[in-house]
Formats: sequence, C-alpha cells, structure tokens
Amino acid sequence: MKRLAVLTAAAAFAALLIGALLDLPAATLDLRPLLAEAMPVSGVAHPVTAVLLNTRGYDTLLEIAVLLVALLGVVVASARADVTGDPGRTLAPPVATSADPMVSALARLVTPLAVIFAIYVLWAGAHRPGGAFQAAAILAAALVLLHFARIVPACAAPSRGLRIAAVAGFAIFLAIAALPLAGGALLQYPPAAAGLLILAIESGLTVSLALVLAGLFLLLADDPGGRR
Repeated sequence: MKRLAVLTAAAAFAALLIGALLDLPAATLDLRPLLAEAMPVSGVAHPVTAVLLNTRGYDTLLEIAVLLVALLGVVVASARADVTGDPGRTLAPPVATSADPMVSALARLVTPLAVIFAIYVLWAGAHRPGGAFQAAAILAAALVLLHFARIVPACAAPSRGLRIAAVAGFAIFLAIAALPLAGGALLQYPPAAAGLLILAIESGLTVSLALVLAGLFLLLADDPGGRR
C-alpha cells in the first residue's frame, strides 16, 4: 500500500509538472543574437561551450556541485552499509567473478585510445562539439571497463588523493569564477585571458568529473575478490 501511494503521488506530481510546462507561453525572446554578439569575447569559438562556461556559467557550476553531493551521498551510504551490514548493497551492478582474458585484453587496448580521444574531445570543445563533460564520460567509461577487467578494484571509500582530485575541478572552476569579484562581478573572465581560463577550467573538470562518474559506479560495484 505504501509503495502504491508513493507511485500515485509521484505520478500526480509528474502530471502537474507536465501540465505546467504545456501551459507555458511561447518564448518571445530570441537569445541567439545576444549570444552571437558575445562570442568574440567569450574565449571560445563554439556557442555551446560559450554558454556552458561563460554566459551561463552559474548553471554549470551548480551542476558540478550536484554531482559532488551525489557522490558524497553514495560514499556516506556505502560507509553506513559497511557498518550496519545493510543487505541493500547486494543490489549493486553485477561484475564478472573471473578474470576474462578477452575483457582484460580489450581494456588494455581501449584505455590508451580512450585517454587520447578524451584529450582530443577536451581540446576540440573550444571550436566544435566536445568539452569537459564528454571527455570525462569517456575517461569514466574506461575506468569502468578496467574494473570489469579486474584491473581497477571497487572502493568502499575513496582515498584522500582521490577525494582531492574529485573536488579539484570544482575548486578550480570556483576560484577562476571568483577572480573578477574584485571588480564586483562573478564569472566574467577578462576577454584577453578568457580562452586560457576556460581551458584550465575544462582540464580540471575533465579529471574530476571522470572520477566522480566512475566513483558513482565503483562505490557500488561488487569486488570480485569477495569484499562485496
């Protein structure tokens, strides 16, 4: 009965949201000319990257904060399950119980290519589709593949170094965003240095987001060695 009540309430809430979205008036403001006008001082040549890290950098900064909070929640829940012996952890994604040589060979072959491709996608984000989020997803997928090959183990709690690396991208973004505060503005990069600052932000975010995305999996994954 409780589950049915929760599902009914969730469905009703979803219906209200859909109804509210359908009742929204048509947009009367076209932002494309404004974005085109701001592109020369954005520091990049691709409009999506300009929107994500310049004209609407607040949204991106908060999205990264949400991912970090989600990872923190998984770390806390995993630590609590270790203490209480919560059987809910058995719902973790399945992992092969033996070292398949084909999976191991594939992981060793694909991982270097994934790193190279991630670097290219990161660099290309300044002038074509790509950037930190896509590059991080590629690196995270490589880490997950290495886990299936039993090269990267599951972790109950990240080490201090991994925690620092996971937070470093957000910290770099926040520090660079706060640099213009002396002039009373946040996330307004100096036009002459905007390109380098955005590259620094994206480089830090690539590593941090890769660790966050992979961590959300590895913290819940079964350890073939029997720990989980």
